Parts: sequence; C-alpha cells; structure tokens
Amino acid sequence: MRMRKKKNLLPRLERVAEFQEKDPYARRGDWRSWKPDCTALYLEIGCGKGTFTVETAAAHPDVLFVAVEKVADCILLAMEKAQAKHLTNVVFVCDDAARLGEMFAPGEVNRLYINFCDPWPSKRHAKRRLTYEDFLKSYRAILPMGGEIHFKTDNRPLFDFSLTQFPRAGYTLSEVTNDLHADDPNVIMTDYEARFAKEGARINRCVGTVTELPEQLGEEPELGLLHYLPEDLEHLEYTPYGMADVIEQEILRRKSEARKAAKQAAQG
Repeated sequence: MRMRKKKNLLPRLERVAEFQEKDPYARRGDWRSWKPDCTALYLEIGCGKGTFTVETAAAHPDVLFVAVEKVADCILLAMEKAQAKHLTNVVFVCDDAARLGEMFAPGEVNRLYINFCDPWPSKRHAKRRLTYEDFLKSYRAILPMGGEIHFKTDNRPLFDFSLTQFPRAGYTLSEVTNDLHADDPNVIMTDYEARFAKEGARINRCVGTVTELPEQLGEEPELGLLHYLPEDLEHLEYTPYGMADVIEQEILRRKSEARKAAKQAAQG
C-alpha cells in the first residue's frame, strides 16, 4: 500500500526534527540517553503512520520507544502525532530495519514489535518474511535473554507459518491468539489493524521470548503460505492482506486440474 508524497515534506520534517535520530549507527549502545530514566527500550519495525507507537508510548511514559520506518512520508506523520501529544519518550528512525544490528548494541532492546509485515506468500520469497527463522535469529543480536517479540497480523497463513519459526529460532511462545480483539477489546491498534478489523479480519497475535537455541531443528516446515490456507478457498470469510492474487491463482489452478481430471475420466 503506497502512500502519496506529502506536500512541503522537508519543512514539515524540520518542524518535528526533535523526534528523529538521523544517525542511528552513532547512537548504538547509547539509545537510553534520549530518556535516561527509562525502565526499558521497546522497538517497533515498520511503524507506518505511527499510531501504534505514539499511543503505546503515551500509555507507557516510563519506556523509551524507538520506531524504524524506511518511508519518509510515514515518519513525518508519525512524528507529527508524537509532537501533538507532547511526548518525550519516543524517537523515530528513517532507515532500513535490515540493519538493526548496526543500530543497536547486544541486549539493548527489551521488546521488539512486528506489526502487519508483508507476507511474501510464495515459497521462493519465504526468507523475506520478518518472521522467517533467519530474521528471528538476527533479532537475538539486540535482544537479551528473556527479551520479547510481539507479533501481530491479520494474515492467518503467515501467522501459522510464523508459529513454526519462533521455536526454531530459540523463542518460547505465549499469549497465542487468533482473535486478539475478542480477547482484549481495549488493545491499541495500528492504522492497518483498524482498517483490517473493519473489513472483518480476526487479528492474530503471539509473544516470542528469547531462550536457548534448540539443539535439533527437525524437519523444515512448509514455506509456501498456500499450505496454511483452508481447503475451501472460494468461501473465505476474509482474504488476508497480500494474499488476494495468490489465492485467485490457486483457485484457477484447482479448477483447471478438476476439468482435466473430469476430461480424463470421461475418456477413460
């Protein structure tokens, strides 16, 4: 989902510059100097327009929140929201989350939020998912033992796949739910989350806690998200974000195979 370019982007960014860290690599190991009295540091990957970060930071004034987002237009809106609330415990970084290990020192981040990341449905793109085993292992470089990853998505196939990945990367799972809003009606939502909920999505959520890496991994789980979809694709109550095309193609493929099978049976 692309965002339109904002008018007067640079002047508006200058007006909220106090909320942005422009050199996150120099800040490595020293993030808490933003708020020396903070009790913990929470990091969000891909904060979008910043609603979740800002509202969560407002609800936890003792915690320092850092949000990484590579789209400058999104960062602008997020920082303007933080300024409107006069927050002093949130800072934004406009950069690529793939370089988190260069931005944060070992154990510097107590909690990591991954909200509504791209699903990358195909098997060949599985390694691009932020909850793929290798990514989850990379986060261990900035999380301490007992550190947490909080993961939310509307995409049930992605969620079910992710549940296979956390244990392989050395995380214990807890607070697993396939209907977060029913379990916690007062949960703070992201902008995407609010939109998906209105469309009928049930939000999936889990917490992964850093523990020892497993000695044996066992057989690798299925990587393609089609494997995690129900058999009846034509009557889905909700089509997860990023899955519409692949589901449509799979329905057409199944119909084609059924026609071929029927033809072969008639000729046989």
